[in-house]
Amino acid sequence: MDITNPEKLKLAVWKFASCDGCQLSLLDCEDELLSLSELLSFANFAEASSRVVAGPYDLSLVEGSITTAHDAVRIREVRSQSKFLVTIGACATAGGIQALRNYTEVTDYVNYVYARPEYIRTLATSTPISRHVKVDFELQGCPINKSQLVEVISAFLLGRRPNVAPYSECIDCKLKGNVCVMVAHGTPCLGPITHAGCGALCPSYNRGCYGCYGPKETPNSGSLGRWFVKEMHQERSFVVRSLRSFYAGTELMEAASAEFEGEPSKENQEEAGEAAHGHAHT
Repeated sequence: MDITNPEKLKLAVWKFASCDGCQLSLLDCEDELLSLSELLSFANFAEASSRVVAGPYDLSLVEGSITTAHDAVRIREVRSQSKFLVTIGACATAGGIQALRNYTEVTDYVNYVYARPEYIRTLATSTPISRHVKVDFELQGCPINKSQLVEVISAFLLGRRPNVAPYSECIDCKLKGNVCVMVAHGTPCLGPITHAGCGALCPSYNRGCYGCYGPKETPNSGSLGRWFVKEMHQERSFVVRSLRSFYAGTELMEAASAEFEGEPSKENQEEAGEAAHGHAHT
């Protein structure tokens, strides 16, 4: 693919705090990207080429969260050079696994991990790109689905709205003919609140969904957590750990998981007691 052709639309790919998995998903597209080669060229993509073409860029794909003061400045520079900016993956859209630092003192982690913590310069939080600049579209996943990525790139290059389904993982389970692991096996599963995208990978092997693709539109995370506790007899700490994983940095997961921290309220204790009494007579 000729990255210097001035007639092609310029696509730039940027990395911030992340594992590179979503950029690898882009490289995995291979044949799909060849079909778009007449329309676009990679102007900046360090994972694929050391050659760089200066901006401005027609479309920027951003992987990774903001965890340093330097990156907070750099993302504004990227935004100023980009006609459209799309964030890809859990880190860029929600802060990623590293957003677990948001629930404690980051200095504790630094002291545990690094032999010379005084040399580490980092922010107290890991935040999504949208907290710092305007984002035109967010593509969720850890890592992202390459078919959804090709759809998003095609949509922006052709000037239309991306067609990425907003429904939950449960729909994909039904489409694949999977038996519900919660109903059939009593396995806790985040599928009802998780955005579809992985093809119901874990439930297809009789495992509960871990929430890799983040919250779907209008999820009821608190209700699912209460179901885990009252009907599936899970510890409240299990609910907190389940909701604080790939998308721990979202306000929705933060609020939902906070409900299950510490001791249950008197109201929740009474409801749990009534549920236990009902099971005893079943």
